Amino acid sequence: MATRVRNLPADERRAVTVEAVVELAAEQNPNDITTAAIAKRMGLTQGALFRHFPSKDAILQAVMTWVAERLLARVDKAIQGVMSPLAALEAVFVAHVDFVADHPGVPRMMFGELQRPGETAPKRIVQTLVRRYGERLHRVIENGKTRGELDGALDTEAAAILFIGTIQGLVMQALLAGDVGSIRRDAPRVFAIYRRGIGSSL
Repeated sequence: MATRVRNLPADERRAVTVEAVVELAAEQNPNDITTAAIAKRMGLTQGALFRHFPSKDAILQAVMTWVAERLLARVDKAIQGVMSPLAALEAVFVAHVDFVADHPGVPRMMFGELQRPGETAPKRIVQTLVRRYGERLHRVIENGKTRGELDGALDTEAAAILFIGTIQGLVMQALLAGDVGSIRRDAPRVFAIYRRGIGSSL
């Protein structure tokens, strides 16, 4: 792997670094990941790593940017072409759960970043991700109310918060149980309850 990584263009080497961090975060406490461990995973020296990232925070910032771009891309793809707002919400729910199951280190890193004191660039990226995700949910929920699929009196903001919070709850329980794959099994049943709560009674 070391030879392959050393021969990659700079942009691709940065992408491989991000992937290495996400993999490490799935195996250990993200706070304990050192630049030495990242370099070792890639088969490089720390010096080679620092040629592309000036600091560990710069690496974390790149990781959070990677997470935000890919998760929002999955959300957008899930919504695209789906006429029913309820079906679109379910597609987003499943897409988000699949993303976490594919990258179990991601939620551990995000929770870790949000708990860090003070303002950091990685934390701001996570906060922006949550805001942009919420905006997408707001649009879908409002569309559902307009089309009569969702309760017209539904509190849109609360419904969006509950949507994200439901996924976070699934993820936390899966991490605590040491079985990330369980979120794929549990997601359909959990979404069915959420769906009944926001659906139109007409």
